[in-house]
Amino acid sequence: MSGAFLYAAVRTPFGRFNGALAAVRADDLAATALSGVLAAAPGLDPAAVGDVVWGNANGAGEDNRNVGRMAVLLAGLPVGVPATTVNRLCGSGLDAAILAARALECGDAEIVVAGGSESMTRAPWVLPKPDRAFPAGDLGAVSTTLGWRLVNPAMPAAWTVSLGECNELLRERFAIPRERQDAFAVRSHRLAAAAWDAGFYDDLVLETAGLRRDEGIRPGTSEEQLAALAPAFRPGGTITAGNASPLSDGAAALLLGTEEAAERIGLPPLARVAGRGVHAVEPPMFGYAPVVAAERALRRAGIGWGEVGAVELNEAFAVQALACVDAWGIDPGIVNTRGGALALGHPLGASGARLLGTLAKVLRERRERWGLAAICIGVGQALAVVLENLAGPAGRDTPGPHGPR
Repeated sequence: MSGAFLYAAVRTPFGRFNGALAAVRADDLAATALSGVLAAAPGLDPAAVGDVVWGNANGAGEDNRNVGRMAVLLAGLPVGVPATTVNRLCGSGLDAAILAARALECGDAEIVVAGGSESMTRAPWVLPKPDRAFPAGDLGAVSTTLGWRLVNPAMPAAWTVSLGECNELLRERFAIPRERQDAFAVRSHRLAAAAWDAGFYDDLVLETAGLRRDEGIRPGTSEEQLAALAPAFRPGGTITAGNASPLSDGAAALLLGTEEAAERIGLPPLARVAGRGVHAVEPPMFGYAPVVAAERALRRAGIGWGEVGAVELNEAFAVQALACVDAWGIDPGIVNTRGGALALGHPLGASGARLLGTLAKVLRERRERWGLAAICIGVGQALAVVLENLAGPAGRDTPGPHGPR
């Protein structure tokens, strides 16, 4: 079996709900990211791409009809390049990368593009079909932007509460006060703004529809300002618009290949996909599911937490990110060092691919060998991926900050 290697990563800026990317369709966002990641390998013949695996959590509007295939056609790739779309809700972009890595490892392809896109702004309202023809009463439109919709009455009511209420339950279970959540959110904005100012994202993010930077970053945010916000999900609760990730629009793409494909791609590999993990829990505790998913990925990579030099954990809510970091017992200083979803945004299908692209670059900059990306997923799931840095001084055979390689 061959290995799976990351060669390039590109994304659009992440736009606010009804913001700068509101006029851009999800399939056009996907085509932009797909074109961008292939442009990062100008020597690669696009016809050599064996498959495109694309993540999308909605699929109810302009992202229907296999948005991955739509992206291939809109981007002007050869019509012989196939594509599929996967949906694991918030984990769709990371799931796409996992599926792409498996295809490479088992020999089904040599080069695969993975990624994901979401326009939460343009997610449509839908009307359910009535049980019988021509009912006399009214029908209500249902928003598909986020969360449960058209719930099966057989599903236990305790499992179908809002994502925010789920995280209030998580906060109660682990006694995580509002002050910690707000402080974590402020850190996310501060680090994201600093990373942009330092040029970290310059080669990762493509200007799209006139937007150059992630639109949700508020560098002047203070804990005092966040403390003044009203609870969003229950009276007396702790979760607010300030310590939960915003509704967002955007796309991200990854170029993956076997080690032998480096010559065709025209680039050296940046990182190896070294381990993967998936886990599921009862739906209201979805924010805690990354704890076990990450530990499974580490075991499969053959390493422990003491060897991990960087973690990219999707910040769906500050409380769930804190619960995971606490459970892992790791240094919070290695987590989301270039900001997280609380500041950058969380376009559901794109976030997992963003995590991997960011992680690979953080590992290179910090001269670390091992890193982990993890994401919680609504309805009680999580995914995690371990990357091994191959570029620069942190290569496999070179001593680094955590000792011999």
